[in-house]
Amino acid sequence: MLELNIERLAYGGEAVGHLDDGRTVFVAGACPGDRVAAEIVQDRGRFVRARIHDVLAPSSSRVKPRCPYFGVCGGCSWQHISIELQRSAKREAVVSALKRIGHVSDADALVAATIAPSTEYGYRNKIELVADPAARRLDLGFHRAGSDDVVPVETCALLPSRVSSAPKALTGALRYLAGDANLNVRRVSVRTADATKDLEIALWTDPGPFPRAAAARLLGSALPSTSIVRVLMKGPDKQRKVTGVEVLAGKGAWRERVAGCSFSVSAPSFFQVNTRGAGELVRIVLDEVAVDGTDRVLDLFAGAGTFTLPLARLAGEVVAVEAAGSAVRDLRRNLERASVWAEVIGGDASREIAGLGRFDAVVVDPPRMGLDARVVSALGAARPRVIAYVSCDPATLARDAARLLQEGYRLTRATPVDMFPQTYHVETVARFERANA
Repeated sequence: MLELNIERLAYGGEAVGHLDDGRTVFVAGACPGDRVAAEIVQDRGRFVRARIHDVLAPSSSRVKPRCPYFGVCGGCSWQHISIELQRSAKREAVVSALKRIGHVSDADALVAATIAPSTEYGYRNKIELVADPAARRLDLGFHRAGSDDVVPVETCALLPSRVSSAPKALTGALRYLAGDANLNVRRVSVRTADATKDLEIALWTDPGPFPRAAAARLLGSALPSTSIVRVLMKGPDKQRKVTGVEVLAGKGAWRERVAGCSFSVSAPSFFQVNTRGAGELVRIVLDEVAVDGTDRVLDLFAGAGTFTLPLARLAGEVVAVEAAGSAVRDLRRNLERASVWAEVIGGDASREIAGLGRFDAVVVDPPRMGLDARVVSALGAARPRVIAYVSCDPATLARDAARLLQEGYRLTRATPVDMFPQTYHVETVARFERANA
């Protein structure tokens, strides 16, 4: 057993201290300012991981977690840390990544304070519950921290209070529906809307026979909904391939309003899980690109149109590129309903961008893996005066920042946005400007 002073938070959820020999110790569940008794559980040579045995002297920044599943469920690893310290740590994570990986020496001056667009709890418009394949009867929950094991849950504090007990209601309904049978349900997602009050239940299942009418009736009774769908999928969850969507009841899509625009989103399509945060991202992006009716704008990884629709209202021409077929269909429908126009290209960004010509401004909102090197090269060739990069991972943002610097761009500002309170995740809007513009 050793005693440690906890110094700071690491991106990834753990806290950091040091051994007497100078090696770094990563400790889950600790808070900067804590003094803890801990035992080493993993020695990797240059660093170790330790588990808390006792908090000897708690930090003034340590708070009581609200969720009864904290420390077991892997979803919210920072509930024990004050929200002020969380937001400071998220800014530091962006600064550190830009310095270490992006070689941006003046990152301290370029990274703004973290913006807090929403409440600390109840901010998510979507959760995705996992069905436990090892359970004798159907259990829905979240993955245990660092494991594929499933922790059954009855509530989620990150959902709005009106639907926070959705996990319990859905588990009960599906257990009754299944009886002794196997429904082959892998996941169940719930989406709820602030503006429209829509609520969609999506069952992610293997293809095959399914009690559609009974499912619609029981789920609709358990949780009042505007849409109930079944998403057919093949392959492992992490590489899931959607083969179809069946509408069991209601509209067959979820609707929400963000930044004055209306969106209809099908169950397989991505949409930001923090609605108020999405509105803040749109505001920042529009401020950073500052387009007008003379500009030609590219929106890469456009999704259902979170940025495409507001850009199309301002720019002279907008080209949107999106790979997911469901999102392409949603985007076209959303543009039509909004009576605005953009050219929509369904395809992989790395293949499509090279033939699209010059642009005045570009918005990119890539997945966690960031931009393919070919996309960065093509952006350099397109020579936009400004690029607004919306990132969900500081490390890949920093890597791509270094590549954009080589293409003749300079980072002028980065704004962290706390889209995911109680977790280490941070969204960042980075503005890159052509150096010789």
